[in-house]
Amino acid sequence: MTTTNRTEPQAPSRSEFAQDFLWGCATSSYQIEGAGSEDGRVESIWDRFCATPGKVRDGSNGSVACDHYHRFPQDFAIAQDMGLNAYRFSIAWPRIFSEAGGKPNQKGLDFYSRLVDGMLERGLQPWATLYHWDLPQYLQDIGGWESRGTVQRFLEFADVMSHRLGDRVKHWITHNEPWCTSMLGNFEGMHAPGKQDLHAALQVCHHVLLSHGKAVPLIRANVPDAKVGISLSLHPVRPASASAEDWAAMERHDGLRYRWFLDPLFGKGYPEATMNRLRHAAPDVHPGDLEAMAVKTDFLGVNYYFPETIQHAPGHEPLDARVLPPAGPDTTAMGWEVSPEGLSELLVRIQQDYNPGPVYITENGSCYDDAVAADGSVPDVQRRHYLMRHLGALKNAIAAGVPVKGYFAWSLVDNFEWAEGYLRRFGLVHIDYATQERRLKDSGKWYRAFLKTETK
Repeated sequence: MTTTNRTEPQAPSRSEFAQDFLWGCATSSYQIEGAGSEDGRVESIWDRFCATPGKVRDGSNGSVACDHYHRFPQDFAIAQDMGLNAYRFSIAWPRIFSEAGGKPNQKGLDFYSRLVDGMLERGLQPWATLYHWDLPQYLQDIGGWESRGTVQRFLEFADVMSHRLGDRVKHWITHNEPWCTSMLGNFEGMHAPGKQDLHAALQVCHHVLLSHGKAVPLIRANVPDAKVGISLSLHPVRPASASAEDWAAMERHDGLRYRWFLDPLFGKGYPEATMNRLRHAAPDVHPGDLEAMAVKTDFLGVNYYFPETIQHAPGHEPLDARVLPPAGPDTTAMGWEVSPEGLSELLVRIQQDYNPGPVYITENGSCYDDAVAADGSVPDVQRRHYLMRHLGALKNAIAAGVPVKGYFAWSLVDNFEWAEGYLRRFGLVHIDYATQERRLKDSGKWYRAFLKTETK
């Protein structure tokens, strides 16, 4: 169920943020690029997952998507017109290496070089994400992220891309949402590669975090003025009731959902209570791994969508705890609770727990069932209100002392929404997939008006 907030929210103005605050939108390669078999690109785990019956709700795939591979100048023109000064994108690993240990594909390198030049020509500061889930299938065939060898393959990928683009790209995100890579892909099976094995998931997570830690100094060596970080999907967590059982369940869930990632990244190692409980499925940790994972980063990327309410649930794997569906009516078309205050609550907690330095909201957005009106407009009032309210919460977090330096709305354009296929729309720009026509939604028009307001 979705609901529209009939009262117009009180939104902040751009002048209430720092003059050098970054305002952008975020995208990812598999979700928008298309050109699935062009210019030397090879199969990814998402191509294989999509080809498996029953894995994607509408049976679709990303082989065409938004055809951004051919239409990026148009998309960047829209971004420039909106007043964005930054753009987050990801690099498709299967465009760069066609085999393990092989030579990089020049056509793939040239594409991303053109892409970066296109951003810079439009006044968009490029923010490159190295891994946004599209692992080459040939690596999955020999173990994928469960294999420690994939860490080395990732470092080769990071080395090539930072050498090729580092003269123009100064902001690098190693991984997007290791939780999704590990748990959704290898424990819950909802994402590629579709496994359901807790030990595999925790080993994947360990190798992803290890590859992050090893990639940071490598990128800095290739790009001396680089700023390097990681983007995590994080939620504020709340107990379902005041009972001791629900509070304890929330703590258990928090240990895996929040602390399992942040603790090792900030030098605390894996949370002891969670490790003890999951000892039967614990990852293989080599000497020096935790030290490598704890490398100091230049920023933390936070992806925020909704809070989680946790209930004690005996027998519910892996921690006898489960996430309850939202109790109220204010939800998106994904069934996610709309909670702007959750954003400020989360950011304040991260600051108190880890003092991570500069923070960027690298994703925040909402899905609604948008329709094109007779006059060609897309009146997505719910998304507009969502954006207004979350920017207000962001202002509150900054006022509370959290050093947030930028905000990337998810997403610039409607796109392939993973296991939901093309049934879900998150974009500020509407895509007609039959014609590839782009239309700026009312939410995008509001963001444009917000961004083009003169700053102090």
